[in-house]
Amino acid sequence: MAGTTADAMSAPTRARSPHTGRALLVLLAGLLALLAGQAPAAHAVPAAKDGYRYWSFWEQDGKDSSWSYATQGPSVLRPADGDVLGFRFAVSEDSKDAATPRGTAGFDTVCGDTDAKSGTKRVALSIDFGTASDAPGGEKPPKARTACARVGEDATAAEALAAVAEPLRYNSDSLLCAIDGYPAKGCGEQTSGDGDGDSDDTGDDTGDRAAQDSGDDEGGEGLSTGLGVAAGIATVAALGAAALWQARRRRT
Repeated sequence: MAGTTADAMSAPTRARSPHTGRALLVLLAGLLALLAGQAPAAHAVPAAKDGYRYWSFWEQDGKDSSWSYATQGPSVLRPADGDVLGFRFAVSEDSKDAATPRGTAGFDTVCGDTDAKSGTKRVALSIDFGTASDAPGGEKPPKARTACARVGEDATAAEALAAVAEPLRYNSDSLLCAIDGYPAKGCGEQTSGDGDGDSDDTGDDTGDRAAQDSGDDEGGEGLSTGLGVAAGIATVAALGAAALWQARRRRT
């Protein structure tokens, strides 16, 4: 009877052991999935834009500071006193797709400190060197700026630009290739998603550095999180092995 009683008392213990082990394994599997879900996702890298890399030429509407694509080239257009002209370096498919100069500074803001003078005219210029994603490989765009050019009454837009942003560079077809020496080489070349530079539309060096610093911080956090997840997975694996060992031990 004693043996029978002992067997009867120990039977529930043996019956619970497999269920307990399976419950532990289910719990540990759930914890493992939760930890794996905390792993940092890879940052998507935007594709480079197809088109042509060039300087586009713009005229500003004095009423609302909006930009319209110039219908004449800078070597032909003869602005009047008080006009605002813009130049933007970017990768664009055509004039409809072209990126406008960033900023809406008007004539009074740019040329307010330049007095009118007989026989001359004042032309406000907005020069936007574009973003790092538009830059040719190995080059970094300067910070966008404005300037007031005082030139002769008959001067062209190109002459006004040369008065404040030399050196300029043109190709054999009189296409404007560089303003203030940027870019150092190339002229209206076609791009095909070559991935030069990082996608960013902040427009100045400070913005570019801020984006890079933010990326570095995220990278450090990602490394820390990744190490934490790895440690958690190792712990779960160890606990799972211990649970299996304990379940088997109870059955013996």
